[in-house]
This record gives sequence, structure tokens and C-alpha cells, in this order.
Amino acid sequence: MFELGPHIPTQAVAAQARTVGEMLWLRAARSATRPALYHKEDGRWRETTWAQMYEAAARVAHGLRALGLSPGDRVGVLGPTQPPWAIYDFGAHVAGMVSFGIYAKQSVEQVRYLLGHSEAKVLFVAEPEELEVVLEAARGLEGLVAIVPWTEAVHRDFAGRDPRIVSPARFCGERLTEAEVEAIQTAIDPDDTAIFIYTSGTTGPPKGAMISHRNILSLLAAAVEVSPWYQSDISLHFLPMAHAAERVLGFYGRVNNGIPGAYATSTATVLQDLLEVRPTVFGSVPRIFEKAFAKIHSEVEKKPAPVRRLFAWADAVGRERAERVVRGRPIPPLLALRYRVAERLVFERLRAVFGGRVRAMITGAAPTAPEILRFFWGAGLPIYEAYGMTESTVITHINRESAAKLGTVGRVIPPTQCKIAEDGEILVKGPWVFRGYYKNEAATVETVKDGWLHTGDIGEIDEDGFLRITDRKKHLIITAGGKNLAPANIERALKGEDPLISQVHAHGDRRPFVSAIVTPAPLETLEWGKERGMVTDAEIAERTRELMENPAGRSEALNASMVKIVAHPDYQARVRAAVRRGNAQLAHVEQVRKFILLERDFSQEEDELTPTLKLKRKEIEAKMAPLFDRLYADDGFGLTP
Repeated sequence: MFELGPHIPTQAVAAQARTVGEMLWLRAARSATRPALYHKEDGRWRETTWAQMYEAAARVAHGLRALGLSPGDRVGVLGPTQPPWAIYDFGAHVAGMVSFGIYAKQSVEQVRYLLGHSEAKVLFVAEPEELEVVLEAARGLEGLVAIVPWTEAVHRDFAGRDPRIVSPARFCGERLTEAEVEAIQTAIDPDDTAIFIYTSGTTGPPKGAMISHRNILSLLAAAVEVSPWYQSDISLHFLPMAHAAERVLGFYGRVNNGIPGAYATSTATVLQDLLEVRPTVFGSVPRIFEKAFAKIHSEVEKKPAPVRRLFAWADAVGRERAERVVRGRPIPPLLALRYRVAERLVFERLRAVFGGRVRAMITGAAPTAPEILRFFWGAGLPIYEAYGMTESTVITHINRESAAKLGTVGRVIPPTQCKIAEDGEILVKGPWVFRGYYKNEAATVETVKDGWLHTGDIGEIDEDGFLRITDRKKHLIITAGGKNLAPANIERALKGEDPLISQVHAHGDRRPFVSAIVTPAPLETLEWGKERGMVTDAEIAERTRELMENPAGRSEALNASMVKIVAHPDYQARVRAAVRRGNAQLAHVEQVRKFILLERDFSQEEDELTPTLKLKRKEIEAKMAPLFDRLYADDGFGLTP
């Protein structure tokens, strides 16, 4: 079904390109008939070759120029991770324009801010619901000259609502000539901005990071040296293209290496798509691996005792072998034999959930619990943690096949430099440090000083050069006793103790002790309730569908279903026990003395999560201030471990 090449290193093109648009041209010239993209349509996976992708992008570029746009103008894309996103994005690059993405499910105010701040001239929009938001947001934005639905069907439904609504057919006809493309690309300075990446706004309005062509191309060229790709590779993608990791590493990285990528039909179909695509490389946020870990163990708990004992034995064998593999130590013959038995009886089935041929899983954005890392490594599914930020063009550190240390984010990728400031902040310097924030010189000067990017993260570099992230500098808790505590360390310890826990928000700045808000994990909580007759199979099926379609959303129906379950004494007792176990891993001053168990999970609707599922700490602190005050009032409010 999916055409894969031989297992030999790919021939990358980023080092030969001056611009991102030229990188696609080089890839299409070198791999014209090879598959670039796969997407599912009418139940069948359909292929787009590199030549077809470039031709489609050149047509989009012609359509943009026909609207009167010029090189340097901004073009936005709002839609799911599907081939049109990729083609519209590269259409802007071929035309010499700056592209940016908008996350789905944003409010009218958020979309209006992004369109106005970026001074967007054109916006491509996929879904009717999103187009309704865009039309409201676009009122009064005279600089926006065209709003383009992805399909003719959506265009027909909205034609006449706004004179700026343009048919997508205008971007499917005539293409720019090779001479026109060459002239546009030649006129671009590699230090010109290629893309805007808007930060997710955990502490105020999103900032538009300006990422240059040189930033992107130099990163991709260096990444190949430390983490090679093979012509036999194929990847599956579902994370939002508005995010820097999916856009630069996932998408542009495939263009650089000529690797085909299959786009999941939707977030709801990822598990089924994994079985069909059978990717060799799989990138995701830690939340996916946390959920998989929790699901596997909850299913094992339901099995008969002999099955549970077999699983525990295989897990122990896998962990023992994985520890040797990570440290580069030889595998004793007896351990190798035991592992082959464990693999046949247990691990082959686990790997089959991810398609059966994954050689590497890559994650970042947030730490993954060591327990989860050890489990997947033991099962033959190595997870390589990476580190970086939008302002460093996504990545500066990564664990790799020949150099990994669990619990760290790996070594710095040359030629980038990394050091730790006196206050523990991680500083990086190199060709991937961004150009700055658009229209925000003050924030740029605060972030980049003497060429060093101040990441805002606290960490340490060990004797082998591996970086370990402790927390965000601005998130540090300074207790009333003067102790500096890292909330991430506290939150990780508690959250990893039970799959019923979704989020933990530690609190205690200027307080006498640490407290926390604990939120219930929706699906796991519903399953717990189902086993006790508190919810029906139909409810779970409907709530699961909602969550898969919008992972950061929490509907009123979902919240209502969870309230009665969370109130159950046995549920609260289980969470108390988990907090107690998490506390056992912490120093006395770090331990959570009292906590609030919310009846619902944090959500994007309540302005508590970003589109990338990060906690919006400032908003949570402000909203929950009265509850925190009560916790410290010594009136019996809250739960104790």
C-alpha cells in the first residue's frame, strides 16, 4: 500500500538550498516520482508525488500573485493537518511570501488578533465552523484581501457572505513559470523571514516569532548529521501544523530528506491509521504516550492473575535489557534469550498497536515521566526526548540512537552552543536563534542578549553533556520559608502515579506549604464510572468521539458525566493514595499538604489550556485564587493525602 525505499540514508537537500521554497524545488527535481504525501479519501490511501506537490504549490503561488500580493506579504492557513495545508504553505514560499498557521478552535478575538497583528493578506480556511469565526474576526480588517475555503463545496455555501471570499479554483489553474520562480527565490535573502510561528500565549497575547530561511535550512542540515533518516522510512502526522515542531521538524524535515508522510484522517482515527500506515518514525507530544501507557496498564489490570504475572515478568526483562542498551553495555546471552521470549509473548503485541515497525518515537514540549520512558524502551519502542523552543527554530538538543540518557533531553546539536547561567537558566547560541518577535522589539531584546537566547527554562548539564530540564524560570515557587521549588517536579511526581489524574497544578508561592489542583482524566474517569454502573457505553462512546475530535476541549456533557464520578468516595480515596505515593518521591518541603480535586479537567474553553495542551498558569492562578485562599485558611477545605 505504501511504497518504501531501501534501508539506506536519505539524500538531504537543505544544505544546497538558499530558501525554503528552493528546498522543495530541489526535492521535486531529485525525487519527482517518489511519494511525498499520503491521505485517505473514500476509504483508500492516495498518493501525492514530490513533482505533483511542487506543481500544486506553483499554482497556488500564481494565484497569490494574481491577487496582487508581493514577496514578503503574509499568508495564513487554518485547517487540519492534511495535504492542502502543506500545499498552501509551500505555495506561499514559492511566491516568496511569509506563511503562518492558526490553531483550530480559536475564539473570534484570538483569530482577529492574529490576522491583524500579522497583517495577513490571504487566509486559507478548511472547515465551515472555522470560516464562520474568520468572517466575524475579519470585520474591519481592510488589509485582508482574500479568504479562501479549501473546497468548492464550502465556497458555494459561503459565497456572497463577504466579497473577500475567493474560490479555491483560482489556485488550481495556471502556475508560475520556472523563470518567475527562480527570479523570486533569487531575490530572497536567506536571512529574510520565512515563517511566523505564534507562541501559544501561556502568559499573555501570542508573540509572532520570525523564523528565517537560514534558521530553518541550517537546522535541517545539522539535524541529519545527528539523527539520520532512511529511504525506508515513513511517518504518520496528526499534530497541528501551526506548531513549530510539526511544521519545521515534521513537515520541512520530510521535504529535506524526501521521506513520505501519511496524514491521519483525523485525531479520532490515529490508532486505526497507525495500523494501516505502520510508520517507522512517530512523533508526538508526551500526552499521547502517557495515555497509551495508562491504557495498556489498565487493560492488564483486568486480566487474570497468570496474564498479569507474565506481563510483569516481561516488563522487568525489557527494562533490564533497555538499561543496558541505553548505556551501551553488552547484552548477556541469558538476558537476550529471556528478552526473545518476552518479545514473542508480550512485546510484539504492544508494538503492533503502533503498526509493528516503529524504530523511533520522538517527543518534546513537556517532560515524559521516566517510568513511561523505561516501559516503552523495554518494549522495543524507544522514545527519544528532544528540547528546544520556537525561538530556537524548534530544537537544540536531542537524544539519539547512539547517545541517549533517559530523563534528559539529550546533548546539544552542533554548532549550537549551550550554557547554564548563574541563576540556572538555560542559554543557547547559534544559527537557529530566531530573528526576533514581530512588532515587539522590547520582548526581543529581553529574550536575546549578546547573541544568547534566554530560554526561560531552568536546567543542568551533566558530566556527559546531557541536558536535564528542571522547570520554567518564571514558574518557580518561592515558599514563605524562602525555599525555591520547581512545580514541574512536583506535578510530574503526582501525575505519574495514577491514570485517573489528568493535570496537576502546584501552588505555593509565598505560602507556608505547597498545595495543588488535581484534575480528573476524562476517558479514564468515565471508564472507572462505567465499571460501577455510573455511565453507559453510549455515553462513553459519544464523549470519546468529542475528545478525539478536539483533544483540548471539554464539553458541558462531558463535565456533567464526570461530576458524579469524581464525587464518589472510592474515586477520591484512589486519588488521595496517588498523591500520597507521589509525595513519597519528593523532598519534605516539596510535598503537597492539601489539594483540590476538580470535578472537571482543565480545558481550552475555560482558557486554562493552550491549543498545544500546556497549562496557562497565570490564568489558572487568577481564576483559582479564592480556592487557594481557602486551602490556607485552615477551615478544613480541600483534601489531604
